[in-house]
Amino acid sequence: MSPVQKIIITLPDGTEKSVDPGTNVGDIAKSISEGLYQNSLAAKVNGQLVDLSFRFIEDCSLEIVTYKSPEAHKILLHSTSHIMAQAVKQLFPDAKVTIGPAIENRFYYDFDIEVPFTEDDLEKIEKRMSEIVEQDLPVTRREFTRDELIKMFSNMGETYKVEIIESLDQEERLSVYTQGDFTDLCRGPHIPSTGKIKAFKLLNTAGAYWRGNSQNKMLTRIYGTSFPTSKDLKKYLNFLEEAKRRDHRKLGKTLELFEINEQVGPGLVLWHPRGATLLKTIKDYWIDEHLKRGYQLVQTPHIGKSNLWETSGHLGFYRESMFDSMKIDGDEYFIKPMNCPFHIQIYKAKTRSYRDLPIKYAELGTVYRYELSGVLHGLMRVRGFTQDDAHIICTPEQLDGEIEKLVQFSFDFIRSFGFSEFEIYVSTKPKEKYVGETAMWEEATASLEKALEKLAVEYSIDEGGGAFYGPKIDIKIKDALNRSWQCTTIQFDFNLSERFKMEYISSNNEKKRPYMIHRAIMGSLERFVGVLIENTVGDFPVWLAPVQAAVIPISEKQNDVAAEFLQLLLSRSIRAELNNKNETMGAKIRQAELMKIPFMFIIGEREALGKTVSIRRRKSGAKGVYSWAEAVTLLQNDINNSRGE
Repeated sequence: MSPVQKIIITLPDGTEKSVDPGTNVGDIAKSISEGLYQNSLAAKVNGQLVDLSFRFIEDCSLEIVTYKSPEAHKILLHSTSHIMAQAVKQLFPDAKVTIGPAIENRFYYDFDIEVPFTEDDLEKIEKRMSEIVEQDLPVTRREFTRDELIKMFSNMGETYKVEIIESLDQEERLSVYTQGDFTDLCRGPHIPSTGKIKAFKLLNTAGAYWRGNSQNKMLTRIYGTSFPTSKDLKKYLNFLEEAKRRDHRKLGKTLELFEINEQVGPGLVLWHPRGATLLKTIKDYWIDEHLKRGYQLVQTPHIGKSNLWETSGHLGFYRESMFDSMKIDGDEYFIKPMNCPFHIQIYKAKTRSYRDLPIKYAELGTVYRYELSGVLHGLMRVRGFTQDDAHIICTPEQLDGEIEKLVQFSFDFIRSFGFSEFEIYVSTKPKEKYVGETAMWEEATASLEKALEKLAVEYSIDEGGGAFYGPKIDIKIKDALNRSWQCTTIQFDFNLSERFKMEYISSNNEKKRPYMIHRAIMGSLERFVGVLIENTVGDFPVWLAPVQAAVIPISEKQNDVAAEFLQLLLSRSIRAELNNKNETMGAKIRQAELMKIPFMFIIGEREALGKTVSIRRRKSGAKGVYSWAEAVTLLQNDINNSRGE
């Protein structure tokens, strides 16, 4: 009888282990040390995540995933969601389970249940989860065919699982994970036993439509979180409290900036006077900075004929995100989801020479996209929003210089609003579906990387993450809570220039295709304002504050003088308002503080006689008495100095 052929397992430090076929990951972890085994959650075999029960059948590399590994948190979150679903099924047997993924620092599970869960229910579920963890139930993985699982979950009455399985490929083998009396459809990997969960908390409930579609049934969602230690959990719960304090939806209402009115429609923003003033301030700055850099402002319609969107490819590739068409004079029109086709038509209005390029069109263009109601979220995800859109049309020779200018402009602009930390990604050609020649992709990608390197900017490569029509740079900004928000996109487009037959006359008098670059610095003005509100807690720098100064007369005897001083401020383009209500001084000051107005100019009897004001600064209190001219100069200097450049 010939000896069994050994399998060679290569560990991260280069050490090799020789094992018998069928040995599992847990066995190897235990052979290295009992401590490693106790801290093991899963593993990476040839770079792929697997369970500790995974058995080796051929030579491979192995990396044990412990509580400290980058992949550990997502595994803990998803495994905890299964424990929560198990607890729910034990306490509420009639509840039907749907999906329960891990998301950033949290997990959720959606349930179909007649009466939504209450806070008391969450306490009971959390207690039962602790019992399941204490039982240290083994978690096992099994594979089945699609038909076998349809039968299994049908017998269990889990109709949502059946619907999910029926949408999958018939030939695909699927896996389920079982712990105690609970079985769930899942790809994994999972922890080897429920006792591996160390610190968790159920956070809240919410309504969620099945598959995020308002045409489907409303489900009840439970959010929770899970961490390797109680210390980590406490730190995250404190973070959530701070995030709640900064919630732009709550602050938007308190500060009278905006609202989303159900009678108007979900995802459509009503800007109140203070919010509209904030928008105007940002837009004016945006326009000024673009004009300084040679951009030309354009303005385009909100609707366009169907043949425009057919040529652009939106009706073929983007139809599900567009609103339904409307009939006008027998023609079909669509409300615009993007501005690009209009800018191209402006470019094509006349013959262009290489001497005309680069051409840079810029527009604060409001677009409309159909988002599922389940994903709408304040200003962060809406159906009508304003893109700070620009398109740079240039020759290949101009490419590197224009990209470098774009990147520098993006950083300069964002820093003006107080953001200083960024994450930058270069997304490259997809492996399968893409348009344009490989050489063009390589040239464009090299140009993006060259610009970042020349500016000494650190970046990561998102391999294959580019859109089908070109590579891109994504810039994410970090806020005060160290959260990342997608902001700037610099996107090449090999698709539209070809579809619309864009041309320029070269120096050799030949017709050539120009390069086209889409670019948005803020991304969406609405989302950018939402991030600004949360970053500053609505306490905007003076240059951005919707109301920069409150003029407060101590009594009605000073109302006329206060009104005169107000007019002086307004004439100097200072955003100010007069509070001459019949209230106490303390109440007026509290009101200005609550509305986060940076300056208060207080006028009493003495100030009225001497044409002076007593200045009070938000947070820091009284600053002394100044003449009107001195007060205006002081405020104007603060406005000029408050832009974070």
